[in-house]
Amino acid sequence: MPKCFIDSTPKALPVHTVREDAYGAWLDGQSDGVKAWLASTGFKGKGGQTALLPGDGATGAIGAVYVIGGNDDRGGAWAWASLQTGLPGGEYQIVSELSADDAHDAALGFALASYRYERYQTQTDDGNGPDNGTDNGGANMPVLVWPQGADRDGVRGAYGATKLVRDLINTPASDLGPAELAKAAEELAHASGASFKGVVGVDLIREDFPAVYAVGRGAEDSRAPRLIEFTWGREDAPRVTLVGKGVTFDTGGLDLKPASAMKLMKKDMGGAAHALGLASMVMVAGLDVRLRVIIAAVENSVSGAAMRPQDVIATRKGLSVEIGNTDAEGRVILADALALASEDNPEIIVDFATLTGAARSALGTDLPALFCNDDGWAEAILNAGLKTADPLWRMPLYQPYKKQIKSKIADLRNDTDTPYGGAITAALFLQAFVGKDIAWAHIDLMGWTLAAMAGKPDGGEAMSMRALFAALTDRYAS
Repeated sequence: MPKCFIDSTPKALPVHTVREDAYGAWLDGQSDGVKAWLASTGFKGKGGQTALLPGDGATGAIGAVYVIGGNDDRGGAWAWASLQTGLPGGEYQIVSELSADDAHDAALGFALASYRYERYQTQTDDGNGPDNGTDNGGANMPVLVWPQGADRDGVRGAYGATKLVRDLINTPASDLGPAELAKAAEELAHASGASFKGVVGVDLIREDFPAVYAVGRGAEDSRAPRLIEFTWGREDAPRVTLVGKGVTFDTGGLDLKPASAMKLMKKDMGGAAHALGLASMVMVAGLDVRLRVIIAAVENSVSGAAMRPQDVIATRKGLSVEIGNTDAEGRVILADALALASEDNPEIIVDFATLTGAARSALGTDLPALFCNDDGWAEAILNAGLKTADPLWRMPLYQPYKKQIKSKIADLRNDTDTPYGGAITAALFLQAFVGKDIAWAHIDLMGWTLAAMAGKPDGGEAMSMRALFAALTDRYAS
Protein backbone atom coordinates (compact mmCIF):
# COMPACT_ATOMS: atom_id res chain seq x y z
CA MET A 1 0.00 0.00 0.00
CA PRO A 2 1.11 3.57 -0.53
CA LYS A 3 1.70 5.55 2.63
CA CYS A 4 -1.64 7.29 2.29
CA PHE A 5 -3.66 5.77 5.18
CA ILE A 6 -3.44 6.05 8.95
CA ASP A 7 -5.61 4.52 11.66
CA SER A 8 -6.52 7.71 13.52
CA THR A 9 -5.13 11.02 14.61
CA PRO A 10 -6.55 13.96 16.57
CA LYS A 11 -4.90 16.30 14.06
CA ALA A 12 -6.97 15.06 11.11
CA LEU A 13 -8.99 17.75 9.37
CA PRO A 14 -12.66 16.84 8.86
CA VAL A 15 -13.78 16.02 5.33
CA HIS A 16 -17.48 16.40 4.56
CA THR A 17 -19.05 14.94 1.44
CA VAL A 18 -21.88 16.67 -0.38
CA ARG A 19 -23.62 15.34 -3.47
CA GLU A 20 -23.80 17.69 -6.38
CA ASP A 21 -27.59 17.49 -6.49
CA ALA A 22 -27.72 18.53 -2.80
CA TYR A 23 -25.15 21.31 -3.07
CA GLY A 24 -27.70 24.14 -3.41
CA ALA A 25 -29.55 23.13 -0.26
CA TRP A 26 -26.27 22.70 1.59
CA LEU A 27 -25.04 26.13 0.51
CA ASP A 28 -28.29 27.77 1.66
CA GLY A 29 -27.56 26.56 5.18
CA GLN A 30 -24.05 28.03 5.36
CA SER A 31 -22.99 31.30 6.90
CA ASP A 32 -22.52 34.45 4.86
CA GLY A 33 -18.78 34.12 5.44
CA VAL A 34 -18.66 30.61 3.95
CA LYS A 35 -20.78 31.69 0.99
CA ALA A 36 -18.49 34.65 0.36
CA TRP A 37 -15.38 32.49 0.63
CA LEU A 38 -16.69 29.95 -1.88
CA ALA A 39 -17.76 32.69 -4.27
CA SER A 40 -14.39 34.45 -4.05
CA THR A 41 -12.52 31.21 -4.82
CA GLY A 42 -14.71 30.45 -7.81
CA PHE A 43 -16.13 27.26 -6.32
CA LYS A 44 -19.17 26.07 -8.25
CA GLY A 45 -20.12 22.89 -6.41
CA LYS A 46 -19.48 20.63 -9.37
CA GLY A 47 -18.74 16.93 -9.03
CA GLY A 48 -15.13 16.19 -8.19
CA GLN A 49 -14.42 19.64 -6.78
CA THR A 50 -12.87 20.13 -3.35
CA ALA A 51 -13.45 23.22 -1.23
CA LEU A 52 -10.92 24.11 1.46
CA LEU A 53 -12.53 26.30 4.11
CA PRO A 54 -10.44 28.50 6.41
CA GLY A 55 -10.31 27.76 10.10
CA ASP A 56 -9.13 30.02 12.88
CA GLY A 57 -8.15 33.30 11.29
CA ALA A 58 -5.27 33.69 13.73
CA THR A 59 -3.44 30.65 12.36
CA GLY A 60 -4.44 30.78 8.71
CA ALA A 61 -4.93 27.00 8.73
CA ILE A 62 -7.55 25.00 6.85
CA GLY A 63 -10.58 24.41 9.04
CA ALA A 64 -12.62 21.91 7.03
CA VAL A 65 -12.86 20.28 3.63
CA TYR A 66 -15.95 19.74 1.55
CA VAL A 67 -15.91 17.33 -1.35
CA ILE A 68 -18.60 17.35 -4.01
CA GLY A 69 -19.40 13.87 -5.32
CA GLY A 70 -21.94 12.20 -7.54
CA ASN A 71 -20.92 13.53 -10.95
CA ASP A 72 -18.27 11.16 -12.25
CA ASP A 73 -19.70 9.02 -15.03
CA ARG A 74 -17.21 6.27 -14.19
CA GLY A 75 -18.69 5.82 -10.70
CA GLY A 76 -17.30 3.57 -8.00
CA ALA A 77 -13.81 4.30 -6.73
CA TRP A 78 -13.21 6.78 -9.54
CA ALA A 79 -15.88 9.09 -8.10
CA TRP A 80 -13.67 9.44 -5.00
CA ALA A 81 -10.27 9.65 -6.65
CA SER A 82 -10.40 13.44 -6.99
CA LEU A 83 -10.35 13.72 -3.19
CA GLN A 84 -6.66 12.80 -3.09
CA THR A 85 -5.67 15.13 -5.91
CA GLY A 86 -7.64 18.04 -4.43
CA LEU A 87 -5.95 18.09 -1.04
CA PRO A 88 -2.68 19.64 0.09
CA GLY A 89 -0.32 17.71 2.35
CA GLY A 90 -1.79 16.89 5.73
CA GLU A 91 -3.99 14.41 7.57
CA TYR A 92 -7.71 14.09 6.83
CA GLN A 93 -10.72 12.11 7.99
CA ILE A 94 -14.08 11.68 6.27
CA VAL A 95 -16.67 12.54 8.89
CA SER A 96 -19.76 12.13 6.74
CA GLU A 97 -21.60 8.85 7.21
CA LEU A 98 -20.79 6.43 4.39
CA SER A 99 -22.24 3.10 3.36
CA ALA A 100 -19.85 0.15 3.35
CA ASP A 101 -19.65 0.32 -0.46
CA ASP A 102 -18.90 4.04 -0.42
CA ALA A 103 -16.29 3.60 2.32
CA HIS A 104 -14.57 0.92 0.21
CA ASP A 105 -14.74 3.06 -2.92
CA ALA A 106 -13.46 6.13 -1.07
CA ALA A 107 -10.45 4.26 0.26
CA LEU A 108 -9.68 2.54 -3.05
CA GLY A 109 -10.09 5.73 -5.05
CA PHE A 110 -7.80 7.59 -2.66
CA ALA A 111 -5.19 4.82 -2.93
CA LEU A 112 -5.34 4.59 -6.72
CA ALA A 113 -4.91 8.34 -7.00
CA SER A 114 -1.84 8.13 -4.75
CA TYR A 115 0.08 5.97 -7.21
CA ARG A 116 3.22 7.40 -8.76
CA TYR A 117 5.78 5.76 -11.04
CA GLU A 118 9.08 7.40 -10.13
CA ARG A 119 11.63 4.64 -10.70
CA TYR A 120 13.73 6.71 -13.08
CA GLN A 121 13.20 10.16 -11.60
CA THR A 122 16.12 11.66 -9.72
CA GLN A 123 14.18 14.80 -8.85
CA THR A 124 10.51 15.57 -8.30
CA ASP A 125 8.78 18.84 -9.13
CA ASP A 126 9.91 20.36 -5.83
CA GLY A 127 13.55 19.45 -6.52
CA ASN A 128 13.63 16.63 -3.98
CA GLY A 129 14.20 12.98 -4.71
CA PRO A 130 11.21 10.60 -4.74
CA ASP A 131 10.27 9.42 -1.26
CA ASN A 132 9.02 5.92 -1.90
CA GLY A 133 10.15 4.32 -5.16
CA THR A 134 7.12 3.86 -7.38
CA ASP A 135 4.62 5.00 -4.76
CA ASN A 136 3.38 8.25 -3.42
CA GLY A 137 4.18 8.78 0.23
CA GLY A 138 6.14 11.98 0.49
CA ALA A 139 5.80 14.42 3.34
CA ASN A 140 3.86 16.86 1.18
CA MET A 141 1.18 14.37 0.19
CA PRO A 142 -2.21 13.98 1.91
CA VAL A 143 -2.99 10.97 4.09
CA LEU A 144 -6.44 9.73 5.03
CA VAL A 145 -7.76 8.05 8.15
CA TRP A 146 -9.17 4.70 7.02
CA PRO A 147 -12.86 5.34 6.27
CA GLN A 148 -15.06 3.57 8.78
CA GLY A 149 -16.53 0.41 7.26
CA ALA A 150 -13.96 0.10 4.47
CA ASP A 151 -12.81 -3.42 3.60
CA ARG A 152 -9.13 -2.83 4.30
CA ASP A 153 -7.97 -6.20 3.01
CA GLY A 154 -10.03 -5.75 -0.15
CA VAL A 155 -8.56 -2.30 -0.74
CA ARG A 156 -5.04 -3.57 -0.15
CA GLY A 157 -5.56 -6.47 -2.54
CA ALA A 158 -7.05 -4.34 -5.31
CA TYR A 159 -4.47 -1.60 -4.96
CA GLY A 160 -1.56 -4.03 -4.77
CA ALA A 161 -2.69 -5.82 -7.92
CA THR A 162 -3.26 -2.54 -9.75
CA LYS A 163 0.16 -1.28 -8.70
CA LEU A 164 1.73 -4.50 -9.98
CA VAL A 165 0.02 -4.10 -13.36
CA ARG A 166 0.89 -0.42 -13.65
CA ASP A 167 4.52 -0.92 -12.60
CA LEU A 168 5.09 -3.79 -15.03
CA ILE A 169 3.56 -1.97 -17.98
CA ASN A 170 5.33 1.30 -17.19
CA THR A 171 8.75 -0.34 -17.04
CA PRO A 172 10.62 0.13 -20.34
CA ALA A 173 11.71 -2.88 -22.32
CA SER A 174 15.36 -2.12 -21.51
CA ASP A 175 14.58 -3.29 -17.98
CA LEU A 176 11.68 -5.66 -18.63
CA GLY A 177 12.38 -8.38 -21.16
CA PRO A 178 11.08 -11.96 -21.08
CA ALA A 179 13.55 -12.91 -18.30
CA GLU A 180 12.49 -10.01 -16.07
CA LEU A 181 8.80 -10.74 -16.69
CA ALA A 182 9.47 -14.34 -15.67
CA LYS A 183 11.23 -13.13 -12.52
CA ALA A 184 8.22 -10.99 -11.57
CA ALA A 185 5.95 -14.01 -12.02
CA GLU A 186 8.29 -16.24 -10.02
CA GLU A 187 8.47 -13.75 -7.15
CA LEU A 188 4.67 -13.53 -7.03
CA ALA A 189 4.38 -17.31 -7.13
CA HIS A 190 6.92 -17.91 -4.37
CA ALA A 191 5.43 -15.19 -2.15
CA SER A 192 2.09 -17.01 -2.36
CA GLY A 193 3.37 -20.55 -2.03
CA ALA A 194 2.68 -21.45 -5.65
CA SER A 195 4.79 -23.85 -7.69
CA PHE A 196 6.65 -22.21 -10.57
CA LYS A 197 8.02 -23.52 -13.86
CA GLY A 198 9.75 -21.83 -16.79
CA VAL A 199 10.68 -23.20 -20.23
CA VAL A 200 13.33 -21.11 -22.00
CA GLY A 201 14.80 -20.83 -25.49
CA VAL A 202 15.27 -24.00 -27.54
CA ASP A 203 13.73 -26.01 -24.69
CA LEU A 204 10.44 -24.63 -26.01
CA ILE A 205 10.87 -26.89 -29.02
CA ARG A 206 11.70 -29.90 -26.85
CA GLU A 207 8.63 -29.31 -24.67
CA ASP A 208 6.30 -28.64 -27.61
CA PHE A 209 5.79 -24.88 -27.63
CA PRO A 210 6.84 -24.29 -31.25
CA ALA A 211 4.72 -21.18 -31.84
CA VAL A 212 6.16 -19.35 -28.84
CA TYR A 213 9.66 -20.19 -30.02
CA ALA A 214 8.96 -19.12 -33.63
CA VAL A 215 7.84 -15.65 -32.56
CA GLY A 216 10.63 -15.08 -30.04
CA ARG A 217 13.59 -16.69 -31.79
CA GLY A 218 14.59 -13.42 -33.48
CA ALA A 219 15.65 -11.87 -30.16
CA GLU A 220 19.11 -12.15 -28.63
CA ASP A 221 19.87 -14.97 -26.23
CA SER A 222 19.55 -12.59 -23.30
CA ARG A 223 15.94 -12.05 -24.39
CA ALA A 224 15.14 -15.63 -25.25
CA PRO A 225 11.44 -16.54 -25.44
CA ARG A 226 9.91 -18.51 -22.62
CA LEU A 227 6.76 -20.15 -21.33
CA ILE A 228 5.99 -19.16 -17.73
CA GLU A 229 3.66 -21.18 -15.54
CA PHE A 230 2.67 -21.44 -11.90
CA THR A 231 -0.08 -23.23 -9.98
CA TRP A 232 -1.66 -22.49 -6.60
CA GLY A 233 -4.45 -23.89 -4.46
CA ARG A 234 -5.67 -27.33 -3.48
CA GLU A 235 -5.54 -30.03 -6.14
CA ASP A 236 -9.24 -30.94 -6.05
CA ALA A 237 -10.59 -27.35 -6.15
CA PRO A 238 -12.34 -26.01 -9.26
CA ARG A 239 -9.73 -25.27 -11.91
CA VAL A 240 -9.32 -21.70 -13.15
CA THR A 241 -6.58 -20.84 -15.63
CA LEU A 242 -5.36 -17.35 -16.51
CA VAL A 243 -3.38 -16.78 -19.69
CA GLY A 244 -1.42 -13.65 -20.57
CA LYS A 245 0.20 -12.28 -23.70
CA GLY A 246 3.72 -11.25 -22.71
CA VAL A 247 5.29 -9.49 -25.68
CA THR A 248 7.76 -7.33 -23.80
CA PHE A 249 8.45 -5.24 -26.90
CA ASP A 250 6.90 -5.44 -30.35
CA THR A 251 8.80 -4.03 -33.31
CA GLY A 252 6.30 -5.69 -35.60
CA GLY A 253 8.98 -8.15 -36.68
CA LEU A 254 9.98 -8.06 -40.34
CA ASP A 255 6.67 -6.37 -41.19
CA LEU A 256 8.09 -3.51 -39.14
CA LYS A 257 5.79 -1.12 -37.34
CA PRO A 258 6.12 2.61 -38.08
CA ALA A 259 7.79 4.63 -35.36
CA SER A 260 4.51 6.18 -34.23
CA ALA A 261 3.00 2.74 -33.63
CA MET A 262 6.11 1.47 -31.86
CA LYS A 263 6.08 4.23 -29.24
CA LEU A 264 3.80 2.39 -26.83
CA MET A 265 5.00 -1.14 -27.52
CA LYS A 266 6.60 -1.57 -24.10
CA LYS A 267 2.98 -2.10 -23.03
CA ASP A 268 2.49 -5.12 -25.29
CA MET A 269 3.05 -7.37 -22.28
CA GLY A 270 0.00 -5.81 -20.64
CA GLY A 271 -1.98 -9.04 -20.91
CA ALA A 272 0.65 -10.88 -18.89
CA ALA A 273 0.62 -8.07 -16.31
CA HIS A 274 -3.15 -8.43 -15.97
CA ALA A 275 -2.93 -12.21 -15.54
CA LEU A 276 -0.40 -11.68 -12.74
CA GLY A 277 -2.47 -8.91 -11.16
CA LEU A 278 -5.64 -11.01 -11.12
CA ALA A 279 -3.70 -13.99 -9.81
CA SER A 280 -2.42 -11.79 -6.98
CA MET A 281 -5.98 -10.81 -6.02
CA VAL A 282 -7.16 -14.44 -6.12
CA MET A 283 -4.30 -15.68 -3.95
CA VAL A 284 -4.45 -12.82 -1.44
CA ALA A 285 -8.20 -13.37 -1.03
CA GLY A 286 -7.73 -17.14 -0.74
CA LEU A 287 -10.41 -18.08 -3.25
CA ASP A 288 -11.14 -21.79 -3.24
CA VAL A 289 -9.81 -22.56 -6.72
CA ARG A 290 -6.94 -24.45 -8.29
CA LEU A 291 -5.31 -21.49 -10.00
CA ARG A 292 -3.01 -21.89 -12.96
CA VAL A 293 -1.25 -18.98 -14.64
CA ILE A 294 0.35 -19.34 -18.08
CA ILE A 295 2.30 -16.57 -19.78
CA ALA A 296 3.97 -16.69 -23.17
CA ALA A 297 6.85 -14.18 -22.96
CA VAL A 298 8.74 -13.03 -26.05
CA GLU A 299 10.26 -10.01 -27.69
CA ASN A 300 9.13 -9.64 -31.31
CA SER A 301 12.44 -8.55 -32.79
CA VAL A 302 13.99 -8.02 -36.20
CA SER A 303 16.96 -10.23 -37.06
CA GLY A 304 18.08 -12.90 -39.49
CA ALA A 305 16.47 -15.48 -37.21
CA ALA A 306 13.09 -13.76 -37.06
CA MET A 307 10.05 -15.47 -38.55
CA ARG A 308 9.11 -14.31 -42.02
CA PRO A 309 5.84 -13.53 -43.80
CA GLN A 310 4.48 -16.71 -45.43
CA ASP A 311 6.38 -18.99 -43.05
CA VAL A 312 4.27 -21.90 -41.83
CA ILE A 313 4.76 -22.76 -38.18
CA ALA A 314 3.60 -25.61 -35.99
CA THR A 315 1.61 -25.23 -32.78
CA ARG A 316 1.20 -27.30 -29.64
CA LYS A 317 -2.32 -28.32 -30.66
CA GLY A 318 -1.08 -29.68 -33.97
CA LEU A 319 -2.68 -26.99 -36.14
CA SER A 320 -0.39 -25.32 -38.67
CA VAL A 321 -0.37 -21.53 -39.02
CA GLU A 322 0.68 -19.47 -42.00
CA ILE A 323 2.26 -16.17 -40.97
CA GLY A 324 0.58 -13.54 -43.09
CA ASN A 325 1.86 -10.68 -40.94
CA THR A 326 4.67 -10.87 -38.39
CA ASP A 327 3.00 -8.01 -36.50
CA ALA A 328 0.09 -10.31 -35.61
CA GLU A 329 2.35 -12.26 -33.27
CA GLY A 330 0.32 -12.08 -30.06
CA ARG A 331 -2.31 -14.54 -31.20
CA VAL A 332 0.44 -16.92 -32.34
CA ILE A 333 2.10 -17.20 -28.93
CA LEU A 334 -1.31 -17.39 -27.25
CA ALA A 335 -2.12 -20.40 -29.46
CA ASP A 336 0.42 -22.53 -27.59
CA ALA A 337 -0.54 -21.06 -24.22
CA LEU A 338 -4.26 -21.72 -24.72
CA ALA A 339 -3.60 -25.24 -25.94
CA LEU A 340 -1.61 -25.92 -22.78
CA ALA A 341 -4.30 -24.28 -20.66
CA SER A 342 -6.93 -26.60 -22.13
CA GLU A 343 -5.07 -29.84 -21.50
CA ASP A 344 -6.25 -30.33 -17.92
CA ASN A 345 -9.80 -29.28 -18.85
CA PRO A 346 -10.33 -26.40 -16.38
CA GLU A 347 -13.78 -25.00 -15.68
CA ILE A 348 -12.68 -21.56 -16.83
CA ILE A 349 -9.96 -20.05 -18.98
CA VAL A 350 -9.49 -16.29 -19.09
CA ASP A 351 -6.90 -14.76 -21.39
CA PHE A 352 -5.76 -11.15 -21.35
CA ALA A 353 -4.06 -9.55 -24.34
CA THR A 354 -3.24 -6.16 -25.81
CA LEU A 355 -4.19 -7.81 -29.07
CA THR A 356 -5.78 -5.61 -31.72
CA GLY A 357 -6.10 -2.00 -32.77
CA ALA A 358 -9.49 -3.03 -34.16
CA ALA A 359 -10.87 -3.42 -30.64
CA ARG A 360 -9.68 0.10 -29.84
CA SER A 361 -11.30 1.43 -33.01
CA ALA A 362 -14.58 -0.21 -32.03
CA LEU A 363 -14.67 0.66 -28.33
CA GLY A 364 -12.02 3.30 -27.68
CA THR A 365 -9.06 2.97 -25.37
CA ASP A 366 -10.82 2.77 -21.99
CA LEU A 367 -13.29 -0.06 -22.64
CA PRO A 368 -11.92 -3.60 -23.06
CA ALA A 369 -13.57 -5.98 -25.51
CA LEU A 370 -14.90 -9.23 -24.08
CA PHE A 371 -15.27 -12.32 -26.25
CA CYS A 372 -16.82 -15.31 -24.51
CA ASN A 373 -18.16 -18.70 -25.58
CA ASP A 374 -20.43 -19.07 -22.53
CA ASP A 375 -23.39 -16.72 -22.12
CA GLY A 376 -23.74 -17.24 -18.38
CA TRP A 377 -20.06 -16.56 -17.71
CA ALA A 378 -20.12 -13.53 -20.01
CA GLU A 379 -23.13 -12.08 -18.17
CA ALA A 380 -21.41 -12.61 -14.82
CA ILE A 381 -18.32 -10.75 -16.03
CA LEU A 382 -20.31 -7.86 -17.48
CA ASN A 383 -22.42 -7.49 -14.32
CA ALA A 384 -19.29 -7.57 -12.17
CA GLY A 385 -17.78 -4.86 -14.38
CA LEU A 386 -20.75 -2.59 -13.72
CA LYS A 387 -20.65 -3.35 -10.00
CA THR A 388 -16.95 -2.49 -9.69
CA ALA A 389 -16.89 0.44 -12.15
CA ASP A 390 -14.48 -1.65 -14.23
CA PRO A 391 -16.61 -2.21 -17.34
CA LEU A 392 -16.21 -4.37 -20.43
CA TRP A 393 -18.24 -4.64 -23.61
CA ARG A 394 -19.12 -8.00 -25.16
CA MET A 395 -18.23 -8.55 -28.80
CA PRO A 396 -19.44 -11.45 -30.96
CA LEU A 397 -17.58 -14.62 -31.85
CA TYR A 398 -19.18 -14.40 -35.28
CA GLN A 399 -18.53 -17.82 -36.77
CA PRO A 400 -19.08 -16.91 -40.46
CA TYR A 401 -15.88 -14.83 -40.26
CA LYS A 402 -13.83 -17.99 -39.65
CA LYS A 403 -13.33 -18.36 -43.38
CA GLN A 404 -11.22 -15.18 -43.30
CA ILE A 405 -8.53 -16.92 -41.22
CA LYS A 406 -8.45 -20.05 -43.37
CA SER A 407 -5.09 -20.47 -45.11
CA LYS A 408 -4.67 -21.94 -48.59
CA ILE A 409 -1.59 -23.90 -47.54
CA ALA A 410 -2.01 -24.37 -43.78
CA ASP A 411 -4.82 -24.90 -41.29
CA LEU A 412 -4.99 -21.24 -40.26
CA ARG A 413 -3.46 -17.88 -41.06
CA ASN A 414 -2.70 -15.16 -38.53
CA ASP A 415 -4.10 -12.29 -40.58
CA THR A 416 -6.88 -11.61 -43.09
CA ASP A 417 -7.28 -9.87 -46.42
CA THR A 418 -9.74 -7.31 -45.05
CA PRO A 419 -9.23 -4.33 -42.73
CA TYR A 420 -12.60 -4.96 -41.08
CA GLY A 421 -13.53 -7.00 -38.02
CA GLY A 422 -9.97 -7.57 -36.90
CA ALA A 423 -10.80 -8.03 -33.21
CA ILE A 424 -13.36 -10.71 -34.10
CA THR A 425 -11.10 -12.66 -36.43
CA ALA A 426 -8.29 -12.54 -33.85
CA ALA A 427 -10.66 -13.94 -31.23
CA LEU A 428 -11.81 -16.67 -33.62
CA PHE A 429 -8.18 -17.59 -34.21
CA LEU A 430 -7.67 -17.99 -30.45
CA GLN A 431 -10.88 -19.99 -30.08
CA ALA A 432 -9.45 -22.65 -32.37
CA PHE A 433 -6.93 -23.48 -29.62
CA VAL A 434 -9.38 -23.63 -26.68
CA GLY A 435 -10.65 -27.01 -25.59
CA LYS A 436 -14.26 -27.93 -26.21
CA ASP A 437 -16.77 -27.33 -23.40
CA ILE A 438 -14.45 -25.01 -21.45
CA ALA A 439 -15.93 -21.64 -20.47
CA TRP A 440 -13.47 -19.24 -22.09
CA ALA A 441 -13.24 -15.46 -21.92
CA HIS A 442 -10.84 -13.47 -24.10
CA ILE A 443 -10.22 -9.86 -23.10
CA ASP A 444 -8.69 -7.55 -25.69
CA LEU A 445 -7.57 -4.45 -23.81
CA MET A 446 -5.48 -1.30 -24.17
CA GLY A 447 -3.69 -1.47 -20.81
CA TRP A 448 -2.77 2.19 -21.05
CA THR A 449 -4.29 5.56 -20.11
CA LEU A 450 -3.59 8.12 -22.83
CA ALA A 451 -4.81 11.17 -20.90
CA ALA A 452 -4.65 11.32 -17.12
CA MET A 453 -7.86 11.55 -15.14
CA ALA A 454 -8.71 11.31 -11.45
CA GLY A 455 -7.19 8.09 -10.12
CA LYS A 456 -5.63 7.18 -13.45
CA PRO A 457 -2.27 8.73 -14.32
CA ASP A 458 -1.23 8.51 -17.92
CA GLY A 459 0.64 5.27 -18.50
CA GLY A 460 0.04 1.63 -17.68
CA GLU A 461 -3.42 0.81 -16.37
CA ALA A 462 -5.33 -2.22 -15.08
CA MET A 463 -8.56 -2.71 -17.02
CA SER A 464 -11.17 -5.44 -16.35
CA MET A 465 -9.05 -7.02 -13.59
CA ARG A 466 -11.28 -5.99 -10.69
CA ALA A 467 -14.34 -7.06 -12.70
CA LEU A 468 -12.90 -10.53 -13.27
CA PHE A 469 -11.95 -10.84 -9.62
CA ALA A 470 -15.48 -9.92 -8.55
CA ALA A 471 -16.95 -12.45 -11.00
CA LEU A 472 -14.61 -15.18 -9.76
CA THR A 473 -15.37 -14.27 -6.13
CA ASP A 474 -19.13 -14.52 -6.74
CA ARG A 475 -18.59 -17.93 -8.30
CA TYR A 476 -15.99 -19.47 -5.98
CA ALA A 477 -16.05 -17.68 -2.63
CA SER A 478 -15.89 -20.27 0.15
